[in-house]
Amino acid sequence: MKKLSFVDKGFLMAETREMPMHVGGVSLYTLPDGVDEHEFMHSLARNVREADALLPPFGDRLKLGRLGIAGNAYWEPDPALDMDYHVRHSALPKPGRYRELFTLVSRLHGTLLERTRPLWEMHLIEGLKNRQFAVYTKTHHAAVDGARSIHISRSMLSADPDNVLSESPLSLQSWQRYKDALRLGKQAAHTDEELRNAADMLKSTFDSGTNLFRALKGFTQAWSGRGGELSLPHLQVPTSALNTEVDGARRFVAQSWPFARIRAVGSAFDGTFNDAVLAICAGALRKYLETHAELPEESLKAMVPVSIRQAGEVDSGNAVASISADLATDIVDPAKRIQAIMASVRAGRAFYADMSPKEIELVSMVMQTPSLLLVPMGLISRMPAYNVAISNVPGISETMYWNGARMDGSYPLSIVIDGMAMNITLVTYDQNVDFGIIACRRSMPHVQRIIDYMEDALVELEEAAGLSSKAAKPKSKPKRKRKPRAKAKK
Repeated sequence: MKKLSFVDKGFLMAETREMPMHVGGVSLYTLPDGVDEHEFMHSLARNVREADALLPPFGDRLKLGRLGIAGNAYWEPDPALDMDYHVRHSALPKPGRYRELFTLVSRLHGTLLERTRPLWEMHLIEGLKNRQFAVYTKTHHAAVDGARSIHISRSMLSADPDNVLSESPLSLQSWQRYKDALRLGKQAAHTDEELRNAADMLKSTFDSGTNLFRALKGFTQAWSGRGGELSLPHLQVPTSALNTEVDGARRFVAQSWPFARIRAVGSAFDGTFNDAVLAICAGALRKYLETHAELPEESLKAMVPVSIRQAGEVDSGNAVASISADLATDIVDPAKRIQAIMASVRAGRAFYADMSPKEIELVSMVMQTPSLLLVPMGLISRMPAYNVAISNVPGISETMYWNGARMDGSYPLSIVIDGMAMNITLVTYDQNVDFGIIACRRSMPHVQRIIDYMEDALVELEEAAGLSSKAAKPKSKPKRKRKPRAKAKK
């Protein structure tokens, strides 16, 4: 049995009917030439279900002691695992557009996972136009984070279109083979633990005290107005239409943009790809609130998760902290806005500089303490920690196949909570950046417009940087047959 960490348990403790705590994704595939869609989909489902042993957490259920989730919690093998329950095969109603797919995924993502079973589902969905099909998966956040989800997806795929899996892609054998391939040629002669001596351990202890004291000093300076560009949870976070209590209904939309196009914007402003992503989202949110709600006078703040996963670590469930990024939505000029965003992100990363992953995890937990008190009191929408979550998960840089079916896009779905009714997550895949946007249907009834506003914001940044003549604008139809894009319809 594997014990759940405090962070893992936190997702279980926070879950309600209105706030499911699972993450997921929608992957689009094109059928191999010459195969029958129905038969091919059945063969995929059969292949996934046929496994003697599954990689964690797919074969494990939750085990609680007498104190319930307040006490120790473990993952233990499920002796009555029913793969037909977890792997489901369905079809879209005609005409099989992305609109129908997004409607189905929105409904599936709003339902809770059954806690007496392993906390995951996979839905194979046929019936899309142009010989495409979709795979929607969801797994409880107590079991995986975004980085591990990408590793699990990568273990199912191959760069070889002729490769056909001989065992389930969720099998322990398949997972072990993937991990062995990652380690090949990269294994150090000795681990850090083997090389660390008593003096190193003592130094680590004192450094932790120093780093935590520096973090506390940073808290104090920020709250007293002397923190410079550093933004912290709950600090000068305005209330907006994004910050309401949520119900269980969800709405999902997705879109892809060329990676090179977004990276060019970041480089033009001496920033990074991530800086450009935040600026695009900031511009879109500014326009959304101006058009459909009320734009706060103070700038919106975004929770931006950062991975603290050790290099080569693929088995841990959650290894993530977060920084608070000022989105500068109070600034009209897109060039000045992205500069303000970049300064805020630099300050957030500097705050964590020199901290170990354990120290970052501890400091992040301390910063979330006010939210843990405000949520049960029903006050989180009045005093939100952030306005929106924007998460970038590094993905796969080459075209991949699942038993010969080409993957055309991979769109992530994350979590919305009371006080933060929308979540924007993106995954890089091949030459594209695939955005998945999930929102509370009641709080954000026009969330599909965000896709259009993101394109508008990107064009504004390109024009400000002098790149507009070079930009490749997205089209309603794929530029190439190899790379279909999911386009949200109004």
